[in-house]
Amino acid sequence: MNSPAKKATLPFIQPLNDVDPEGFIDYYLGHRRDIEEMLPLYGAIKFSGVRIGDIHDFQRIVDGISTRFMSYVDGNSPRTKLSANVYTSTEYDKTQRITMHNELSYSARWPAKLFFSCLIPAATGGETLLADSREILREMNGDIVSEIEQRGIVYIRNLHGGTGMGPSWQDTFETGDRQRVTEFCERHSIVYEWRQGDMLRLFQPSKGILRHRSTGEKVWFNQIDQFHPLQLDEDLFESLQVLYDRPEDFPTYVRFGDGGEIDAAMVREITGTIGRVTLAPSWDTNEFLVVDNELVSHGRNPYTGERNVLVAMSE
Repeated sequence: MNSPAKKATLPFIQPLNDVDPEGFIDYYLGHRRDIEEMLPLYGAIKFSGVRIGDIHDFQRIVDGISTRFMSYVDGNSPRTKLSANVYTSTEYDKTQRITMHNELSYSARWPAKLFFSCLIPAATGGETLLADSREILREMNGDIVSEIEQRGIVYIRNLHGGTGMGPSWQDTFETGDRQRVTEFCERHSIVYEWRQGDMLRLFQPSKGILRHRSTGEKVWFNQIDQFHPLQLDEDLFESLQVLYDRPEDFPTYVRFGDGGEIDAAMVREITGTIGRVTLAPSWDTNEFLVVDNELVSHGRNPYTGERNVLVAMSE
């Protein structure tokens, strides 16, 4: 495996010579130590020249290189579970950009690694956006960083029981059993309220700034901009204001951990800073992308045509 002396543009590209899934598994396992050393340096590694023609090829690869998978239980984005460990990427209006985020950073538990592959690239656009969470933190206004570190943040989610805006608690927790949901929340220290109309409200505290689980580096690890209504388009925001009395009743909302409101100007500055360090590597077929979920955030550009990206998550 190539091992350059210094960091390059995200992601690091490792070209291979048209290997089938079994050949890639052999390659990955044979170079696991190199890969595990390089991933914290780069944050994301893309292997090209890997024959991935369908979900079965992708499933075979992720099963061959990882054994500790995470489900998308407690996830907030619309996606389809295709097999035991494989999901579609977020199924969101193709005309809209998906803002940058570290997967499940609003949850009590999140994956260490993400695995992606693109079966059908978009006609135009559709890039999986990447941004180094260390660079975001370095570029972020120091006053914003200090305030988040001092006050923390809390994510608020309102999940309907089958009809309403946003995700349902059944889809979010992949079950229709309220007791199982209650047990999950209590096990993971999520404050919950079962409300009238089979609604579930969740309060999830978060530090917002994290130390990486293995390197100890400080990283930007929150979704303030994604959960704040400022990121919504004007029409949707106006619709929510008509439907709900208070912003905390919106499908998603975010505050400081002490209950204080997060100023819109701060959200704009956060969004702008992240945007300046975000990269948009294009997709091709027969590529396999490994992302360190704490070191690199991801998103998606709008696109035209069809697009089919698969994802799996490991601990």
